[in-house]
Amino acid sequence: MVIRQQENGNTARRVTVRDGSAHALLDDVAKQIIEQLQEDGRRPYATIGKAVGLSEAAVRQRVQRLLDAGVMQIVAVTDPLQLGFPRQAMIGLRTDGDLEAVADRLADLDEIDYVVITAGSFDLLAEVVCRNDAHLLEILQRLRAVPGVLATEAFVYLKLRKQTYSWGTA
Repeated sequence: MVIRQQENGNTARRVTVRDGSAHALLDDVAKQIIEQLQEDGRRPYATIGKAVGLSEAAVRQRVQRLLDAGVMQIVAVTDPLQLGFPRQAMIGLRTDGDLEAVADRLADLDEIDYVVITAGSFDLLAEVVCRNDAHLLEILQRLRAVPGVLATEAFVYLKLRKQTYSWGTA
């Protein structure tokens, strides 16, 4: 649900965050702060403040509120190849029973970095990073043993052409 409202003459929108019960207000300044951090997550708050028209302290407070609300995270994005994980794959899973319980069990596996419940021919998609093909096979075997998993299909990444986390704040 998105609710538009006026706050001090600025149009803002209320967005649902992680647990669905809390809401965070994203005004134009918050969006600009997010965009600044998407360009460089280590950008100093003073620099961001100059770009968005706030003090360093005000930026620090706003960033903390965005983090606390689960609107964003500031993380180091790594290159799996350079960390010794040359095999990546997206795994489509067909399931039976409690879909969310199966998704939660997959999310507990260290090698899985992404789990999403989907519509279409797969119930779940899970992204994995692996040391090699033998490691991928081991993960597939573990996934097939999870109660509720009926079938898996692996889509092995041959070459990554684009990866971005800056899809915007519109």
